Amino acid sequence: MSNVPQSTLTDDARSLAASWRASLDQASVGPARVSLQAIPQDLTIEALAEFVAATVRTGQTLLLVVPDDECLPELSNALDLALRPLCLVLPGQGFAAGIALRATLALLKSRLSRASESAWSVAWETQRLRLEQYAALWQLTLNWSTSGHAYSAWPSQVSELFPVCILPGIHAEALREAPRDLLLVLRPERMTARLPRLLVLGKQALLLEDAAAGTAGSLAPVDEQARLNAEYAMLAQELGDMELEFATVQAELAEFTRGYHAQVGARMTELDLLQARIASCCAELGSADETVLYQAEQAQAQAERSRHEYQRFAELDREAEKPFAPTGDLKRLFRQLAQKIHPDRAEDESDRTWRSELMSEANRAYRAGDEMVLREILSQWQAGRHEQSSAEDATTRGLARQVTRMQRRLAEIEAELNRLLASRLYELFVAAGVARKRGRDLLQEMAGQIEAQIELARERLEHLEAT
Repeated sequence: MSNVPQSTLTDDARSLAASWRASLDQASVGPARVSLQAIPQDLTIEALAEFVAATVRTGQTLLLVVPDDECLPELSNALDLALRPLCLVLPGQGFAAGIALRATLALLKSRLSRASESAWSVAWETQRLRLEQYAALWQLTLNWSTSGHAYSAWPSQVSELFPVCILPGIHAEALREAPRDLLLVLRPERMTARLPRLLVLGKQALLLEDAAAGTAGSLAPVDEQARLNAEYAMLAQELGDMELEFATVQAELAEFTRGYHAQVGARMTELDLLQARIASCCAELGSADETVLYQAEQAQAQAERSRHEYQRFAELDREAEKPFAPTGDLKRLFRQLAQKIHPDRAEDESDRTWRSELMSEANRAYRAGDEMVLREILSQWQAGRHEQSSAEDATTRGLARQVTRMQRRLAEIEAELNRLLASRLYELFVAAGVARKRGRDLLQEMAGQIEAQIELARERLEHLEAT
């Protein structure tokens, strides 16, 4: 990586991506060809991410073909966070690809029902329409994702669910879909045998050539250590994305829950108490009726539950963080930390304990929106560890253990996300978001309805007490 400031790197990447697009548009016959010689690797990666973003803005579809898995983690990290779930990024190895696909599907499912950044709202609305068009395939893919069969083949047309696919040649060649609007092939000199078959996959094609790099390099890792290294790198990236998504969903739901109990919970508690008193009065007036007595007991139990729940959330309100509104920089910083310090990358138990403490602190800081604390945690990590347990240095057996732990954690996050997304609380959260877009305050409407019920309950209680 170069020492070029990020702002300068981004500006240069946008200019480079724009020049690639100009070359593509100017090509009259056959694919456009651009040389990557003398262009640093980090600038190439950033420019590819900018090219992806520009393509999504235009509403076009893109297939980006890479020779192998080497650059996939960096490229995935470089993608705009708001666009990452719209991009299918699959490594060459089938098992790792299946895990990556499941993670991407979990991200996509999570983001579909939540508010998207205004800059990308059109892209997300287009994605919702795409999934409606391919509703049967979408459901089939979700069923595959939740099946739990790690080695089972995913639906053959799954790439059609995504506007952008970033694949090594081994996967791209197997596509059986209509040509994409744009095809971009990175270092085609390393895929000369496949290139003729790849070129039919795009209506327009751009070849980013690097003759100086030669034709060395395999299409996929061939030995166990190399395979594990590639899988380790991809899993670390996927873990960062998934931990970020999980922490974000949890924080959003926690804030929504506090708002719900402030506006609705207090009134529900009052209504349950009134109904318990009404039931008690009815029991006194008809003490011989066992049904009435049972109803009174149930009403009193419900009132107690409501009171305890309201008190619990009142305590949380007093300790509540400021409103959760993470910036893009905060999200990227948390993801970077999650990738580096994740406990499942530990060498031993002491290392795992230290990582777990840092990860817990990072989660708290992220939910509190405290970028300074996140940077302090990153400094602690950099001061206390110098990547001594990198994939390159780890033994095959040790690396395999880390890979297994990361796979397990990804499955846990996916299952927990699916549980949250299927909960009644999340349904209410989504409904409130939809109402807000239409200029309505759903919680305030619910509070108003309960207020009306409270008035009726008070009137009935007064009547019963006067009897």
